[in-house]
Amino acid sequence: MSLYQELQWRGFVHQCTHENMETELEKEPITLYCGFDPTADSLHIGSLLPIMGLMHFQRAGHKPIVLVGGGTGLIGDPSGKTDERSLLDDAQVRKNAEGIHAQLERFLDFEGPAAAVMQNNADWLCQLSLVEFLRDIGKHFSVNVMLNKESVKQRLNDRDHGISYTEFTYSLLQAFDFLHLCKEHDCRLQIGGSDQWGNIVAGMDLSRRMLSKDTFGLTFPLITKADGSKFGKSEGGNIWLDPERTSPYKFYQFWINQSDEDVPRYLRFFTFLTQDEIQELEKSIAEEPHKRAAQKRLAEELTRLVHGEEALANAIKASQAMFGGELTGLDEATLLDIFSEVPSTEVQRSVLTEGVALIDTLVNAGIFESKGEARRMIKNGGLNLNGERIDADDATLSEASILTGNIAVVRKGKKNYHLLKFV
Repeated sequence: MSLYQELQWRGFVHQCTHENMETELEKEPITLYCGFDPTADSLHIGSLLPIMGLMHFQRAGHKPIVLVGGGTGLIGDPSGKTDERSLLDDAQVRKNAEGIHAQLERFLDFEGPAAAVMQNNADWLCQLSLVEFLRDIGKHFSVNVMLNKESVKQRLNDRDHGISYTEFTYSLLQAFDFLHLCKEHDCRLQIGGSDQWGNIVAGMDLSRRMLSKDTFGLTFPLITKADGSKFGKSEGGNIWLDPERTSPYKFYQFWINQSDEDVPRYLRFFTFLTQDEIQELEKSIAEEPHKRAAQKRLAEELTRLVHGEEALANAIKASQAMFGGELTGLDEATLLDIFSEVPSTEVQRSVLTEGVALIDTLVNAGIFESKGEARRMIKNGGLNLNGERIDADDATLSEASILTGNIAVVRKGKKNYHLLKFV
């Protein structure tokens, strides 16, 4: 299977500028690029499709350029937006660009014959003279054509928002990026989301006019869920690639909770599993959906890719903890993640050194209505502290009652959890 065929069956190809793209990719290794907007200091899972695209190209021997938009980020891309972005200052864009730069390094190989290159378009865009840019670059762009761009037409028809001259000229800057990379790195292909089609074609046209070079463009589809809702968000907002913004446990849980209808597409998009492997997982969805084998494999592959093997092991262990699994070894941050929706009570730390009875503390915390209820639960073997069953109704609290940090986990029955936070 050729690279292009691989991208097709996985569903990556939305639009392609040339019918002979497959042949071009098989002739010799080419240099390609994809841009990433520094609107935050971390990418989110909406960026995973272009990242996976770059990885597929590199695995096939092509040389990827990762372009961080430190310059274009100062302007803001109007594509796919109904109103103008809030402009970020130079310091914030630099900080965001550095964060994204560090994240992207874990996905691509920056050594060897197909070594990836990281670039920041601030290095050339911020050096441009306005008059020189308008004279040498602007003359190649027809306002008539720019007005017909879908992203521009949508905003022009919106009387409440419209489009500023700043955003209107964004496509010139992105086209200049393609020109610069084509000239300096012999970059012949730009890839990106489907909303970037107009910008990509503009860059190809500029490179042809000024360098007399043929270039190519390929876009990926906009990912939506089977029910038509937006992909990449949870109730808490974006699912980030930064573990400080979205913990590996919550990242893992996001993929575990995907619907049976969506998982086959996500396995094609976001993993390197083979056709046979994915077909077996699709079969498991049809025959044994309750086992959620496909969701588990998807979550494992992506958590390993984004956060590493150790984080994956911790995420799996944390997930098992919710169903009575082992709690020891989990740090406080992970425990708070796992039990974020579980009731909690603050308890004075002094009870740990005063020999206070456990059931007194549990009644005071509202976990039981009375000591009698607590004793009956203990007698029936239904009370657990930090995963250990409590057998004696005269058990007392001590420093050993803390699981980690300042937390103890109480489980009443099979599923009723409560956190004690010692302060």
